[in-house]
Amino acid sequence: MRILGLNKTTLLDYPGHVAATLFVGGCNFRCPYCHNRDIVLQSKSLTPFEEKEILTFLSKRRKILSGVCITGGEPTLYSDLPDLLRRIKELGYLVKLDTNGTNPRMLQNLLDARLIDYCAMDIKNAPEKYNVTVGLEKGSIKLNLTAIDESVQVLMHQPLVPYEFRTTVVKELHNEADMAAISQWIAGADAYFLQSYTDSAGVLCEGFHAHSEETLQSYAAICKSFVSNTALRGL
Repeated sequence: MRILGLNKTTLLDYPGHVAATLFVGGCNFRCPYCHNRDIVLQSKSLTPFEEKEILTFLSKRRKILSGVCITGGEPTLYSDLPDLLRRIKELGYLVKLDTNGTNPRMLQNLLDARLIDYCAMDIKNAPEKYNVTVGLEKGSIKLNLTAIDESVQVLMHQPLVPYEFRTTVVKELHNEADMAAISQWIAGADAYFLQSYTDSAGVLCEGFHAHSEETLQSYAAICKSFVSNTALRGL
């Protein structure tokens, strides 16, 4: 597994916990608004961390940290992800997984093995706009949403692990109809967060903007009709 980034302490990435965040390299999407460009493209400017180095760090921080967030990139692309999570949990940590939902088999395996304690899954857009939103509209790859929908169902039909769905809302990519379609897709979910797009130096493609707070509030109201626990982030 290529770990290309480490945030040693965060109060934001794992709800209710002081955590460290590990960023794994590579992704099967190219969301143009993604702010982890170097991680996704596995820039040669980034030096991978050795697993032993990460585990030593976490061992020393057990009195300060209670959780570890695994994000990326896309962690479920790595077949050795369960091995790493098992070692982290052996240190006594809670584990949060961030995923785009394209590997439902891996997600189910992690849940069955009790290797994750919280899962955040991105819902990029309404089904008919997924390709353009994940950066595949100009290539030969035609995204099959079956795997992503399967991951949605996996999370919604398991009773043990808290989860959330989330969408980074971008002015150029999301409108009222899209938000209605997404919330109908995940109707009855435990939690849904609309995250306001934030521009940064690390964005994959420039030229995107955030909706106004008023617009985001109106979108949240639409979504609450289908997911009662809908809230805004990043304002």
